[in-house]
Amino acid sequence: MRRIVIVRHAKSDWSDESLADHERPLAPRGIDALARMRDHLGAGRPPDLVLCSSARRTVDTLDEIREAFPGDIEVLVDDALYGASSSMLVDRLRSLDDDVRGVLLVGHNPGVHDLALALAGSGDAETRTRMAAKFPTGAIATLSFESEWSDLAPGAASLDGYFTPRGGTL
Repeated sequence: MRRIVIVRHAKSDWSDESLADHERPLAPRGIDALARMRDHLGAGRPPDLVLCSSARRTVDTLDEIREAFPGDIEVLVDDALYGASSSMLVDRLRSLDDDVRGVLLVGHNPGVHDLALALAGSGDAETRTRMAAKFPTGAIATLSFESEWSDLAPGAASLDGYFTPRGGTL
């Protein structure tokens, strides 16, 4: 069984219009949400690998939620994940080594929401409907599937959990 935990970065700060999108920091509301995100992630199995967009808000999110996991997890901060579409994210996941059993992916909408929707072919119907309606900042989708990474396909995974900092876990 393989596991994918998809995380949308915490709420970012738009107050400084001079900053490039890539450089936006977290907003106070986003910083407040990080403890709830970390607690949620800490209740599950730690990933073998973390893939994170290079944007400041994703790296800052990862820096805080990473405390939920042991220190020996491999982390790859990747420029290609910034603004990546769901198809690009699937291609990245398909390229993973089969020794990786679980991956945590920290990224941006619409790519991460579209990825979660595309992969979730089964799971609790109410939870899938809730996730389909919205994937807000700080949202976390946990999916599992039984094939090799190279065989990852739309609908191949089960949505095992969906969390939002404001709404909790379903």
